[in-house]
Order: sequence, then structure tokens, then C-alpha cells
Amino acid sequence: MSHASANNSRTANAEEIARFSAMAEKWWDPNGAMKPLHKFNPIRLQLLRDNIAAHLGRDANQLDVLKDVEIIDIGCGAGLLSEPLARMGAKMTSIDAAENNIEVAKVHAAQSGLAIDYRNCTPEMLVDEGKQFDIVLNMEVIEHVDDPQFFMQACAALLKPGGLMFVATLNRTIKSLALAKFGAEYILRWLPAGTHDWRKFVKPSEMSGLLRGAGLDLVDITGVTYNPITDKWSAAPRDLDINYMVIAQKPAKA
Repeated sequence: MSHASANNSRTANAEEIARFSAMAEKWWDPNGAMKPLHKFNPIRLQLLRDNIAAHLGRDANQLDVLKDVEIIDIGCGAGLLSEPLARMGAKMTSIDAAENNIEVAKVHAAQSGLAIDYRNCTPEMLVDEGKQFDIVLNMEVIEHVDDPQFFMQACAALLKPGGLMFVATLNRTIKSLALAKFGAEYILRWLPAGTHDWRKFVKPSEMSGLLRGAGLDLVDITGVTYNPITDKWSAAPRDLDINYMVIAQKPAKA
């Protein structure tokens, strides 16, 4: 087999698996390069679990609170949200446009004994398949896309009537420029320089317009803030200056 055709092969070889396992270790190391995301994860999971449970009339403290709930995690990375949600019983479909992320996620899920449908694709590719889900997760993705309205419409098309979409992003304020962009990337070195383009941050008023344009109703909005003293993130309903999360619902069919 020629070198070129080996590169084009879709069959994972031992070398590839070893490489993705090493990347998985980095992604999943709570004290490594992804430390900020690991710190952020508990509050994200709590907000998702509690709001989905309330929506479905379930007890949020049940271990399998998300049993048989069909969830799509858009821009899933290596599965930091997908895996805990799968452990709560959710039927996870998790997609990312970066093939490396998906390969890493597959390796780690296999190591963890979790069945998650990981796919290297975009939301619009799944729309073409006619797939729809009870819950759509759109977490820290929209500030990285080129056409937010098109992206939001594709995400909304993946939502069943009556279903919920969660959108987490960053507000475009002077405070977020100082703290989330310069502070996180250049001073604290939480994130690689250039991770975010502040001009792509989305104001809540713009978010409302994007949701309306996609045929969704805004249900709730809450801020999420970081406390440097406790080194923890928490929900702060009225503080939308930097990070915030929106819950939107697709109207049920008449």
C-alpha cells in the first residue's frame, strides 16, 4: 500500500489510536491544557441537568434522570459534556467539525465504556438526514462560526417540536474584552492566544434575534460567573456581562 493511500484509509491503525489516546489524555486531564473547561463543566452540567429535568417533570437527583432523552451536543470537542450526560442515561449524538476531536472522543468513550454516537460533521449535514432531538446543546460554539443565523437555523431544525435548545456564549462588552479575551488568553494564559475573536461575541439582544429568526422562543437567560477566590464558576442570573446561557424552545405543533 502506498503512503498516500494509507493516509487516506478510514481504518484506524495502532499508531493513530495511540496518537488519539495521547490527545485524549490531554483533553481529559483536569490540570492540563483544558483545565479552564474542566473548571467550567460542573456548573454547565448542573444547569443542563436541572433545566432538562424540570422540562420533563423528572427528579434532577435521580442518577438516570436523562434516561432515553435524545440529546445532540454540537461542537462536542472530546466529549467533556457528552460523557457525563450519557452517564445520566441520555442517548447522545455528539458532533464536531474537527476530525481530531471526534477521534479523541471516540477513544475516550470506548475507554470509559460509554456508547455515544460521535460524528465528524456539521449541524446542517444532520438536517439533511432528517434527524431531530429532544434537546440541542449549542455550548460555546456560536462565537466561532462564520454565519451565526444560518448556524442557528440548522441547529433549530435538529430540534423536535416542544424541545429545548441550550446556547452558551460570551457577551460582547468591554468587560468581556478585558477579562475573557485579554485576561484569559494573555494574562492568565487559561486559553491559547487567539482562541476567541471578541468581535464575534454575541450580545443577548442579538441572541434573541438569532433565536427568533430560527423560529424559537426564548425561555430563560442566566449569567455564569467565575469567582477567583473560590476558583469556581456559578450561576448568576442577572450578571450577563461575560458568560451567559440561554434556553430556547421550539413551539409544539398545533
